[in-house]
Parts: sequence; structure tokens; C-alpha cells
Amino acid sequence: MAYVGRFAPSPTGPLHFGSLITAIASYCDAKANHGKWLVRIEDTDIPRIYPGSEEHILRAVDAFQLEPDAEIIFQKDRLDIYEDVIQQLRQQGLVYACQCTRKMLGSNHIYQDTCRNLGLAFEHQAIRLKVEDVEICFEDRLQGRHCSELKKDLGDFVLKRRDGIINYQLAVVVDDYLQGMTHVVRGADLLDNTERQIYLGQLLGYPRLSYMHLPLAMNDQGQKLSKQNLAQALDLTQAPQLLKQALQALHQAEVDLDAPQRMLQQAVAQWDIDRIPHTTELQGRYL
Repeated sequence: MAYVGRFAPSPTGPLHFGSLITAIASYCDAKANHGKWLVRIEDTDIPRIYPGSEEHILRAVDAFQLEPDAEIIFQKDRLDIYEDVIQQLRQQGLVYACQCTRKMLGSNHIYQDTCRNLGLAFEHQAIRLKVEDVEICFEDRLQGRHCSELKKDLGDFVLKRRDGIINYQLAVVVDDYLQGMTHVVRGADLLDNTERQIYLGQLLGYPRLSYMHLPLAMNDQGQKLSKQNLAQALDLTQAPQLLKQALQALHQAEVDLDAPQRMLQQAVAQWDIDRIPHTTELQGRYL
């Protein structure tokens, strides 16, 4: 099967160094396997979109001379597609309406089927997927075997929020399928989402993907780099230097400091995932 991979940032803030690591790794892995590399902006959570962040992402793709092999898509333009999938699941009796609020649920992150059998009307309610008592396992290319007993560990999970926002779990599964994705390279902070996405994909009849979850870049406080943790936006005028640092963080062979396009060609030719630390966090601290 031909390799199709992607970089799928959420525009909740400008790209930071952790995002760059994911972009570079996903690109190099796709190209080293003679595959296609796509870019998708995961912006269904419209209230959380940070002003100017989508533009910064697109400028970064250009600055690092990362060339997608198809048109960049924006999930906020595809809401009708996700609604159609929800209707498909509804017709199959695989989802139900839920009136529970976060306050009602308290600190329990495992849903206890409170609304599963109430038969509530779907309008103005959250939509949850019925999860059966099964174990889902997958072999991560870096992190090894990972398993979850969905009902016990996660419970029924939300596909659409009460405020109408499409949940990440649904949008990512649908778009990976519609874009013909075969391989997912992303940060280890998303590792625990994978079993849910595999399960939903199985219900929809989608093929299973290959996963590789990268170790995370951490800041001086031992927190992953993120907008919430005040990670610095990438200085796009320093693209060659940042590209070199990202490859060093991934423990790849050294590349010459040059135009990003030539550096990427060299990085792809030398790409070796066995050199990437098989951990969930990178050693060292980043800004």
C-alpha cells in the first residue's frame, strides 16, 4: 500500500518547536517511504482558534519549504461531512444523546452510561458513541504495544459537544479515511486517543492505520511545549537553524546548514526511525 502521511496542527496558537518536530518527522517518514505528505488544519473547535495562528501555520509550512502533495484542507469547512457520519452512526444505533455537563460528571473521566438508555432527543445535546466491552491493541512503531479496555478505561465518548462543536476524535478519523491516510506520525500526548480512534474507525468500516507517536519536547518546568505552557512561536526567519535543531532533537544524522529544501532532502536520505528515542519525552529542555 502506498504511504500517505500528514501533519495536522490545531490553530490554538502559533506553531512552536514541538510542532516543528512533528512536522519534520511526519514529512521525512513519508518521503523516505516514497509516500505523499499532506497538511490538514484541525480547526473544528472554533472558539479555541487563536487569532492569526492559522496564518502562522501556513507561513511556517512555506518558510521550512515543506511542500504538501495535495491542497491543504480546513476541518471547519467540512462540518457537513462529520454531521453525515453522525447520522450514519445514529441510524445504526451506535450513538445516543447525552445531557450530562462537566459539573454533573465531576472529576470522573470514565463515563458511567448515565444517559445511554434514556432515549433523549438529539437536539441541543451532546452525542456519545456507545463503547462495547472490548480490548483494542495496536503496535506503535516507536512506543511498542499499547492496549486499552475501552469500556473500563474510557467509557462512552463524545463525538459532538452540546454547543455543536464536532469532537476531535470524530473529525480526525473521518478525515484520515477520506484523505486516504495510511500512516500517522504525531506526538506521544495523543497516544491514549488512538484506541478510541481505532474503535470508531472499525465501526465505520475504515482500514486500520499505522501509528508512530513521537517523544515530546519539554520546557524547563518539565511540561510539554504548548500554547497553554507559553511555548515560544517559531521564528520563521531562523528556519534553517530550527530545522537543524529539530533533526538533532530526533537524534537524526547531521545535515548541512543550507536552504531548508536542501536540508530536507538530506534529512530524508538519512532518515532512520531507529535513532529516535523510544520514549514519550525527549531529553533536554526546549523553549
